[in-house]
Amino acid sequence: MMLLATLTLWQRDVVRFLRQRSRIAGALGTPLVFWIVLGSGLGRSFSAGDSRLAGGYLEYFFPGTISLIVLFTAIFSTISLIEDRQEGFLQGILVAPVPRLTIVLGKILGGTTLAVGQAAVFLALGPLVGVPIAIDRLPVVFAALALLAFAMTGLGFVIAWALDSTQGFHAIMNLLLMPMWLLSGAVFPASGASGWMRAAMMANPMTYGVSALQHGVLGHSTGPSLAVSLIVSAAFGALMLAAGAVLVNRRRL
Repeated sequence: MMLLATLTLWQRDVVRFLRQRSRIAGALGTPLVFWIVLGSGLGRSFSAGDSRLAGGYLEYFFPGTISLIVLFTAIFSTISLIEDRQEGFLQGILVAPVPRLTIVLGKILGGTTLAVGQAAVFLALGPLVGVPIAIDRLPVVFAALALLAFAMTGLGFVIAWALDSTQGFHAIMNLLLMPMWLLSGAVFPASGASGWMRAAMMANPMTYGVSALQHGVLGHSTGPSLAVSLIVSAAFGALMLAAGAVLVNRRRL
């Protein structure tokens, strides 16, 4: 029963996303513009501090752009939670004879699937824009993608469940989620930052997901090691799943 309910919620989110082309364009188009504009604008004046980057800043920023796609997809998929509450859909789920964890897992897995799928589309552009990705590193890339997507969607779920309006969600996104991305090593490495900012970056759970992506896409990273990055990302995802389950059990609607 739990598996069926989880798969049903997962399928609902995926189908709804595919029917809304504006969400696809927004989740893919905005990070692409960021990559082109920021990468081209800063490419001549910014050094990533790594001589192994033949493509310069555009190559360094490529994994960061993928992480932004994951973040945007997580935001768009979990903001629908507020709409479901307003439409009465969540109330119908909560009275169903299924474990509350089903709601959390179904929504997070749906957002994770969408995020990984869209990131994979952008990832395929890598060889065309001078960022070749070795085939033997693809398992690392997709493992990092899945963990980062699960963690960020879980965080989005926790935030959305606690809010009553989409306007409030967007405010939290601008106040919390975007700074998390900016301080994750996606835009600039921690090695060139001031002491307090390096500490903030190391405390940022998204830093480890971005670092894992850099290891997979670029083959190296100026951030934490691959093993540490994967472990912390998995732990944060599990924490968000548990936090979501606790919130849902309180039945706040």
